[in-house]
Amino acid sequence: MSEKRAVILAGGKGRRLAPYTFVIPKPIVPIGTTPILEIVLRQLRHFGFLRVSIALGHMSEIVRAVAGDGSKFGIDLDYSDEEEPLGTMGPLRRIGDLPERFLVMNADVLTDLDFSELWNFHGRQPGPATIATYVKETQLQLGVLHTDGSHRVVGFEEKPVLRHSVSMGIYVFDRSILDHIPEGRYFGFDDLMMALLRTGVPVTSYPFGGRWLDIGNPSDYERAQEELETQRALYLPDPA
Repeated sequence: MSEKRAVILAGGKGRRLAPYTFVIPKPIVPIGTTPILEIVLRQLRHFGFLRVSIALGHMSEIVRAVAGDGSKFGIDLDYSDEEEPLGTMGPLRRIGDLPERFLVMNADVLTDLDFSELWNFHGRQPGPATIATYVKETQLQLGVLHTDGSHRVVGFEEKPVLRHSVSMGIYVFDRSILDHIPEGRYFGFDDLMMALLRTGVPVTSYPFGGRWLDIGNPSDYERAQEELETQRALYLPDPA
């Protein structure tokens, strides 16, 4: 078994969290007094990921100053810089020594996902890509009419709750996934999904029913403050 390697995607500008991200890169935005990047690194270490690469872009020097060489987290940490924005998946082509299997995640998620369980689950699947997914509920602030072919109203729902399976921004890939990512240009997660589906490459969903917040979203960021205060041991376990 190869080493458990992870890549953290931390190159975005974090526009949804403005004005905080005008002066602080999104991975360093604190939850309580702890930068989200530190939480992520400590979680990865807990689950046995001893080698981590961080893909950087916006205000990269600040991220480097905070994370250093990873020794304070008990990991071997290196960096890959992008001169122009490459999207979420494009930066993977700039990391030349990725092993046959590696975990990829956004830097702005707060979750109690067991990364080792996801890693092992992927190893049992036939395809090169496993996407951690979460059922997100959204309440529509409108009344919804159901009509038949004659435009007759046959049903009504007041502000229904919609449920969708969404990507958590956490993936496990085989190295062969890089064959679908072009080099040197912007390529997002949506582009990768469409490319894989178009060519018939198997993609697996890993449904997760625990806690997950996208702290790039202002409402989730506010919730994350309370989550970490009340459930700190859940998100910051003791080192493995």
